Amino acid sequence: MTRRGWLLFGAVSLVWGVPYFFIKVAVEDGVPPAFVAWSRVAVAAVILLPLAARRGALRGLGGRWAAIGAYAACEVAVPFLLIAVGEQHISSSLAAILIASMPLMVAVLSVRFSPADKPTGPRLAGLFLGFGGVVALLGVDVAGRPGELLGAALVLVATLGYATATFVVKRLLADLDPLGPIAASLGLATVALLPLALARTPDELPPPGALGALAVLGVVCTALGLVLFFRLVIEAGPSRAAVITYVNPLVAVVLGVLILDERFGVTAVAGLLAILGGSWLATGSAGRPRVMARDANRPPAP
Repeated sequence: MTRRGWLLFGAVSLVWGVPYFFIKVAVEDGVPPAFVAWSRVAVAAVILLPLAARRGALRGLGGRWAAIGAYAACEVAVPFLLIAVGEQHISSSLAAILIASMPLMVAVLSVRFSPADKPTGPRLAGLFLGFGGVVALLGVDVAGRPGELLGAALVLVATLGYATATFVVKRLLADLDPLGPIAASLGLATVALLPLALARTPDELPPPGALGALAVLGVVCTALGLVLFFRLVIEAGPSRAAVITYVNPLVAVVLGVLILDERFGVTAVAGLLAILGGSWLATGSAGRPRVMARDANRPPAP
């Protein structure tokens, strides 16, 4: 890659590796999860909708609103909410590791929705390896702690939503300028999450740390992250850009351990390695399903 490509790769890996940390900061400071999810989506929508309009990316969305609504639900509104709720119960490090299993879920869903990508041979072995890592985390790392099991389950459901969104895009939105569906989905998610946010607004003004975390989540992790990723795909190609899948959880783990003093034992290390290794094998061909359907057409970091 060019020097510019490496700089963009590093920037995106960092920007999309830190949301788990800032979500944890916000919920630990008492900000309700629904308000965390809504605020980051709303801030990003305010930034990206005018940008998409000036670029002309919103043209051609007529007749696609059902698909965009499904994408907004699977990729933005539901996962953002579930991850924030989940991080009330589990560490940001564990959330990041579990979300790294998304390529495994894409491979499983391919059996039904994209038979050409059906995992066989080494890819099938990668599925068993990766999901073995998930089972190890749930069965050993959080075993016997119902609150943590609930939080982990919510994050995994969010990850399934991300995986489902890849097929929505691949089948119904892939021919559009990615910025259009992304900006439109952020707008729809802002409206959809507003009633929940109003029902659970903070009882008092959140502390400066939480306000800063919400601002970073909306401006940096969502809006800026998308713009940087678009440039990375153009500069380095989608296959190389997809490698951030394997860097993001490492960034999140380092932040969680060093700043939040989160526990990261032998089981977590083994689970992380199994999930990343399994994802690499299961996606095959440089993670083709994720590149085509999600990375080039999605809003978040979680």
